[in-house]
Amino acid sequence: MKQAGSILIVDDNPDILIAARLLLKQHYQSVKTTDNPFDIEGLINEHKTSDQPIDVILLDMNFSQDAISGQEGFYWLKKIIAQDPSIVVLLMTAYSDIQLAVDAIKAGASDFIAKPWQNDQLLAAVAAAFSHAKDKQQVGQLTRQTQGLSQALNQSVGSQQFSFLGQSAAMKEVFQTIEKAAQTDANILITGESGTGKELTAHAIHQASQRRDKTFISLDMGAVAHSLFESELFGHKKGAFTDAKTDRMGKFELAQNGSLFLDELGNLPLEQQAKLLAALQNRQVTPVGGSKAINVDIRLICATNDNLQQAVSEGRFRQDLLYRINTVEIRLPPLRERSEDIPLLAEYYLTHFAQKYKRSLSINPNDMHALCAYSWPGNVRELAHAIERAVILTEGELLDIRTVVGSQIPLAAAETPSTLEPLSYDTFDLEVLEQRAVRAALKHYQGNVSHAAKALGLTRGALYRRLEKYGL
Repeated sequence: MKQAGSILIVDDNPDILIAARLLLKQHYQSVKTTDNPFDIEGLINEHKTSDQPIDVILLDMNFSQDAISGQEGFYWLKKIIAQDPSIVVLLMTAYSDIQLAVDAIKAGASDFIAKPWQNDQLLAAVAAAFSHAKDKQQVGQLTRQTQGLSQALNQSVGSQQFSFLGQSAAMKEVFQTIEKAAQTDANILITGESGTGKELTAHAIHQASQRRDKTFISLDMGAVAHSLFESELFGHKKGAFTDAKTDRMGKFELAQNGSLFLDELGNLPLEQQAKLLAALQNRQVTPVGGSKAINVDIRLICATNDNLQQAVSEGRFRQDLLYRINTVEIRLPPLRERSEDIPLLAEYYLTHFAQKYKRSLSINPNDMHALCAYSWPGNVRELAHAIERAVILTEGELLDIRTVVGSQIPLAAAETPSTLEPLSYDTFDLEVLEQRAVRAALKHYQGNVSHAAKALGLTRGALYRRLEKYGL
C-alpha cells in the first residue's frame, strides 16, 4: 500500500527524473517532477491549496552546464525554506564530497544524496525525510494552536472574572436547565438582553459538561468584520488573501474536543450562515484558501440579544440554522424581572471592587432600595460598572449612591416616593427608558461613544445601532 504524501523531484537530467519517479511512485501517492527550478515556487503554491501539499523535495544542486560547485542548489534550498519551512529538502549531486554534504546539512537540507544512488539508500533517505516532514508539520500545527489559544484566552480573560449569581425563581430555573443540558452535547442557544450574562452562562455550561477539562473558545460575532467571518471560524492558509502571511487556525479547530461559544450570532451574514450550517452538519471545516476538510468535534453554544424568530421571518436568518443551534434554548431574564437578585449582585460587586481598589465600603439600606427600584436597561453589566464607579468616587465609608444616580440612572430612583413625578405609560416603556439611558450616558461622557457604550454595557456597534434607531 502506498504511503500518503507528495514528493517533488527537481533535476535538469530527464533520465534522473524518470528513474526517481518510477522508483518512488511505487511507494508514495504523489510524485511530481520538473526540470526547471524556477517552477518550484509555483508548484508549492499550487499543491498547497490541494489535498496533497508537497512534503518532500529532491533537489539537484547543479543546473547550469558544467556547474559543479552546488551553489545553485544552496540558492534554491534557501528559497524553498523561506517559502515553506515545513517542506523537507534532500539535495542531490554527482559531484559530491564530505565538505559539500556538511554544508548542505548546515544550510537546512535533511540529507545529502550522491548520484548515482542505490535504490535502497534513496528509499531510506526519502522515508526519513517524510518522518521529519511529519514532525515539522506537527510542531507547526501545535505552534499555531498555541498562538491561537493564547490569543483567544487573552480576549476572554476579562469575561471570566465574575461569578454567575442569582437566587430568584427565574434564575433557579436557568440553573436547572444548565444542569440538565450541560451533561449532553446538545447545541445550546442563550437568549437575553445585553448585559444579562450570556457569556458567563456559556462558561457555566462548559464547566458543568463532560468537556470541562478541554478548551473553551469564544468569538464575539459583533466584533468581526464581515469579510473575516469565514477566516475567524474556519481558519485560513498562507496567501489566501492579502494579509494572510501565515497559516492560521480558526475557532472551530482551536475548540477541538471542547466548547465553542459564538456570541451575538445574529450578526452573522446570510452567506456565512450557510457555511456555518454545513460545518455543523458535516462536522468538518475547510480553511479559507485550502481544499482539505478537517474533522472537528466541538460543543456549540450560541448567544444573541436579537429575536432570531423575527429575523427568520424578515429573511435575515436561516431557519434551518436556527433549528440546528437551538436544540436547547436558555432565556436569561433581564435584571428588572429579577430585582430580588439586585442586593446579592450589588454586595458581590461591592466586595469585588472594594478589594480591587483597596477600599472598605458598605451600602446604606435606603440606597440599596434605590438600586432595586431602578430598571437597569444595561442589566447586570450596567450594575457592575455603576458599583465600580461608585467605589472609585466615594470618599467616605458608605457607598455614595449619588455617583450612580447622577451619572448612570436617568430616572431618579434614589428619590423618595413623595418626590417622584406622576407615573405614566411612558415610565414603563422599555424603548423610552433605553433612549433616556443612552442620552444620559452620552451627556455624562460628553459624547465619547466608547465610554458611553461601556457604561451602558453595550458594544460600540450596538450603541451605534441605538443612536441610529433613536436619531441621536
